[in-house]
Amino acid sequence: MSLLQEFKTFAMRGNVVDMAVGIILGGAFGKIVSSLVNDVIMPPIGLLIGGINFTDIKITLKSAAFDANQHLIPAVTLNIGSFIQTMVDFTIVAFAIFLMVKAMNRIQKKKDKPASVSLPSNEEKLLTEIRDILKSKK
Repeated sequence: MSLLQEFKTFAMRGNVVDMAVGIILGGAFGKIVSSLVNDVIMPPIGLLIGGINFTDIKITLKSAAFDANQHLIPAVTLNIGSFIQTMVDFTIVAFAIFLMVKAMNRIQKKKDKPASVSLPSNEEKLLTEIRDILKSKK
């Protein structure tokens, strides 16, 4: 089998295609959650704690300066606010994935559950006996 044919067989497997779709949807889901956190959740939190925009929270380690040729050397900062925002993003994404997996497991349990077998009623038992007697007389 040629390398190209082997690759084609690998790439067209159901699991690989499913994984690719999952990765693409996961990336889009991540963008949605980032927007939710940045645009909906963090502004009210910032307002509650005094109008602070979390992305603006920084610790400056070295201020911006100009070198001998008058080129601007940017400031060196620890962007703590961005880190906090990323942690909130992660927590929301992790919780959403947890809820999705939990729902899928619940659906799978219902699907795997054997259908409940009901016992025949007295009428059904009697009708079965009558049927069997009639069959044996023929």
